[in-house]
Amino acid sequence: MAEITAATVKELRERTSAGMMDCKKALAETNGDMEAAIDWLRAKGLSAAAKKAGRTASEGLVGVVVEGNRGAVVEVNSETDFVAKNEIFQDFVRNVATLALQNGTDVEALSTVQYPGGGTVQEQLTDNIAKIGENQSLRRAAVIEVNQGAVVPYVHNQVVPGLGKIGVLVALESAASADVLTALGKQIAMHVAAAHPLALNASDLDAELIERERSIAMEKAKESGKPQNIVEKMVEGGLAKFRKENALTSQLFVMDGKTPVAEVVAAAAKDAGAAIDLKGFVRFQLGEGIEKKQEDFAAEVAAAAGTAKAEPVA
Repeated sequence: MAEITAATVKELRERTSAGMMDCKKALAETNGDMEAAIDWLRAKGLSAAAKKAGRTASEGLVGVVVEGNRGAVVEVNSETDFVAKNEIFQDFVRNVATLALQNGTDVEALSTVQYPGGGTVQEQLTDNIAKIGENQSLRRAAVIEVNQGAVVPYVHNQVVPGLGKIGVLVALESAASADVLTALGKQIAMHVAAAHPLALNASDLDAELIERERSIAMEKAKESGKPQNIVEKMVEGGLAKFRKENALTSQLFVMDGKTPVAEVVAAAAKDAGAAIDLKGFVRFQLGEGIEKKQEDFAAEVAAAAGTAKAEPVA
């Protein structure tokens, strides 16, 4: 067996960004053959994954799956939009959505669940990073269900069935027929995708968000120079408008622009001859809330070519 030196381990680490112990094991498994050790690390999903993990991943796919009266939606991110067209990545998002439906939505716990074919979800993700060549991450998951009725999915900007840029689930509790609930749910889900409600009802809106809006409205109202009692009325009026525009049930239905969603549901229930309760919704939009890193492309190219100037030492 060839001697495995510290210099050899160092070289393998520099070429693959894998951990020191993994590099030692790779060299031991391949009798010190550097190229074979690189292939061994790649096969284990360890090569280059560490280096890629620092890159911003704000693209990718949202996946939606429904089974019976339950539905799940997940977001898996990648660095570029090209990865969304990769079948390996698509299969991963699809499988993780199903696993979330079966095992829950805590991302840390979900990462330890057994993945189809062997290994854990996290191990499969690490392997995908090595194969595809981009950082990827399982960002979030949600599940919604009803006792009786339907959970209706909708995917906007769909790449393949069940995978796209915006994923929505709408939960309808009812004894009405599946056809009625599916048709109504699809329309409401499309509305949710377009109108981006922040809560089901006005009373469900986040208290901190309301206080933030109150502060903004107060500052604007004070600039009017009106008396304090008028300012307070202006603020309350502004908050009422905010609540109405951001709660799903009070939003004007995008299909006609004039009917509140709650009235759309009530009309559908009357036509169906059965009560329909809009229980909730989930809306995931790809990359929302992720701060995209601004890259200096010229500096990146210079660094890759080894021509970047060294930073002065303080």
